Amino acid sequence: MKINEVAKLTGVTVRTLHYYDQIGLLKPEEITEAGYRLYGKESLMALQQILFFRELEFPLQEIKEIMTNPSFDQKEALRKQKQLLLEKRKRLDGLIELVEESIEGGDTMSFKEFDTSEIEKQKKQYAKEVKERWGTTDAYKESEQKTKGYSKEDWNAIQEESADIMKAFAAHKEEPSDSKELQELVSRWQQHITKRYYNCTKEILAGLGLMYTADERFKKNIDQYGEGTAECMANAIAVYCESK
Repeated sequence: MKINEVAKLTGVTVRTLHYYDQIGLLKPEEITEAGYRLYGKESLMALQQILFFRELEFPLQEIKEIMTNPSFDQKEALRKQKQLLLEKRKRLDGLIELVEESIEGGDTMSFKEFDTSEIEKQKKQYAKEVKERWGTTDAYKESEQKTKGYSKEDWNAIQEESADIMKAFAAHKEEPSDSKELQELVSRWQQHITKRYYNCTKEILAGLGLMYTADERFKKNIDQYGEGTAECMANAIAVYCESK
């Protein structure tokens, strides 16, 4: 299947599929002489697994590390994901039943059907198990080690530092990506990640830059400081990583 056919079948945009290829998360099985990306059964199965992880709100980088781990067991992962999806369906069935009762004139004052605590509890447990078993990168281990001892005050300080840098990017977003101000901000951002989470190498930083515009959740979070801030960061990071 060509990339536009995969996009039509799955609802995943062509741009996102290009990005997945870029970061090594989902490679086409073949690229023709004309440059067409072709996807087969194995690629589609891998994409389905990626979407299952995304449904459970795993970040792309973690999905990549998990799925490229030689010991990754897809069937076991799917069994766990099935349990979570069944729990979601159970909650939805309860909500539908409550709506039907209300339509028929019932006056049941029940709110337990809206409760998502059990689903969230299972999601966290599943994420913990997956990361412990297959999330074995040095960056992940370092991040876990650094952050496990952070207090509420530490996290508040980290969020303030992050917000300050994002606001600065927003203030300079109209400038050329290679401007002194933006390049200094990229360096500051790299140091922030290294200090607070893990050693942010040029390779890791370049991957993060791509993610800031390709992943809608990252883009939305960054653009809260001003439309175009995520794109500004991504472009400035690309220049920084190419020139260093």
